[in-house]
Amino acid sequence: MTPRFRLIAASAAVVVIAFAGCSAPDSGAGASPASGTDEGGLSGTLTVFAAASLTGAFDELAAEFETRHPDLDVAPITYDGSATLATQLIEGAAADVFASADERNLAKLDDAGLLGGEPEAFATNVLEIAVQPGNPLDIDGLDDLGDEASARPLVVVCAPEVPCGTAAAKLLELAGVALTPASEEQNVSAVLTKVRSGEADAGLVYVTDIAAAAGEVDGVPIEGADAATNVYPIAELAGAANPAAARAFVEFIQSREGAAVLASYGFGSP
Repeated sequence: MTPRFRLIAASAAVVVIAFAGCSAPDSGAGASPASGTDEGGLSGTLTVFAAASLTGAFDELAAEFETRHPDLDVAPITYDGSATLATQLIEGAAADVFASADERNLAKLDDAGLLGGEPEAFATNVLEIAVQPGNPLDIDGLDDLGDEASARPLVVVCAPEVPCGTAAAKLLELAGVALTPASEEQNVSAVLTKVRSGEADAGLVYVTDIAAAAGEVDGVPIEGADAATNVYPIAELAGAANPAAARAFVEFIQSREGAAVLASYGFGSP
């Protein structure tokens, strides 16, 4: 982690204080009275890049942010694996805000001088095993996915450079399980899609993805999953076309309202 990173304190009491301090009145959190006619003074367009696992939560949060700032347009959020998004930004893609599923990929932007503000941790997530509804292969844990498993299910995982892939590799190593996946995907949504469609028997995804699948897959908890907890940081980007909106959006994500929405999708507090 680079020296610029400032993580929100781990204790629940401090997290509550942090969220309360970042909250804002109904007109919009952290808005600067720069331009526009809404009370918060935000206008123009806000462009956000975010990890694929944030899709449902960030779509809801972006809609609420637009409601609070009627002169501001939040462009359709670009979702993908954090490593893919970081590479696109380093190669010149334009965005105002980046929310990563891990600190490592946001640190790449810090190293490249592309951050316009201090990264802030706003959520956590852990992995679970996604299986077919009813769990027909009776998968109970990582041991049932490995090369030595009697059923030898078709298992898909995220690629190693993707945060969910890094977490999966760590958990498999800790469990002493050797796994040869059927495929390695570039984001967690692709892993879930393969299990949902029946192309795979199981996949390692986040608990939030299984919750969002609403019964299309079942989830099998992984013993010791918190050993590979992913911490999600967010930051405004240097050269943002709309820096006032970027800062306000980052603060809104950290607000009590933002935390409540994230919790409703299964995310934990940092």
